Amino acid sequence: MLKFIRPMFPTLVEVPPAGDNWIHEIKYDGYRTQVIVEDEGQSDHAKGLRLVIDVQDDCRGGGNPFPQVGIDGEAIVLNEKGVSDFHSLRSAMRWAPDRIIFVAFDLLHHDGIDLRREPLLARREKLLEVVGPAKGVIQYSHHVHGGGADFYAAVDRIGLEGMVSKREESSYRSGDTEAWVKTKCYEELDFEVAGVQRKPGSAPLALMATRDAERRYVGSANIALTKAMRERLYAKVQEGKGSPPRGADKPDAEWIEPGLVGRVKTLKRENKLRHATLRAIREAKA
Repeated sequence: MLKFIRPMFPTLVEVPPAGDNWIHEIKYDGYRTQVIVEDEGQSDHAKGLRLVIDVQDDCRGGGNPFPQVGIDGEAIVLNEKGVSDFHSLRSAMRWAPDRIIFVAFDLLHHDGIDLRREPLLARREKLLEVVGPAKGVIQYSHHVHGGGADFYAAVDRIGLEGMVSKREESSYRSGDTEAWVKTKCYEELDFEVAGVQRKPGSAPLALMATRDAERRYVGSANIALTKAMRERLYAKVQEGKGSPPRGADKPDAEWIEPGLVGRVKTLKRENKLRHATLRAIREAKA
């Protein structure tokens, strides 16, 4: 009886790995999910999140299209640009579940055999045999061999979230691993520096807000400024006179008067700042 398996989680890195012993895939923006196909009546033995999907579109010749399998992948919804969109997925789960696609990228079990000790490429070869190059509700996550830098450049240019790189010979081990790594795409944006948060034992954080009438809190960023810029920032903090932006719940924050613009490096396609760094500040133009 197949059970939910704790997933293998890639490590976040700044630069994709080089070398021909890595494969690279698109990083999809959705819910990490396992599909378990087994004999009828056994489904209550699985634990964890289970995706219930209609596989009839992928049947070739009728009946159950797959043998008893456990597949690791991502549940996604594509937006009007053909890009996976997490916010569209959350809406579809409630209002349009027929839009959900399962992108398969690893095969953990096949016909009673545990494949997790097999090399990644062997597992993926068998996975492709199982799901085929389907265009229905279950799809195969294609990959390229080597060329990580070029693949990243293409992903960034297209406007995708990022990429996942995996060692070709890696076995499947639950939990965090460096045999799989993910590289996300960043962008630099301007926000208002609304304040600073300083906690004992922790590095100070800049608190950022939108530069519009709404003045909405968007998150925090690590401070990576030159000495002169850092001194200018803390001079503003000493002056005080600030009020919290909309949506900020930071009782220990030191708010500053509006008028300071910060250049922030942050992950693309996020509603709030993630893995963000404050890289420069300037006075707003009157």
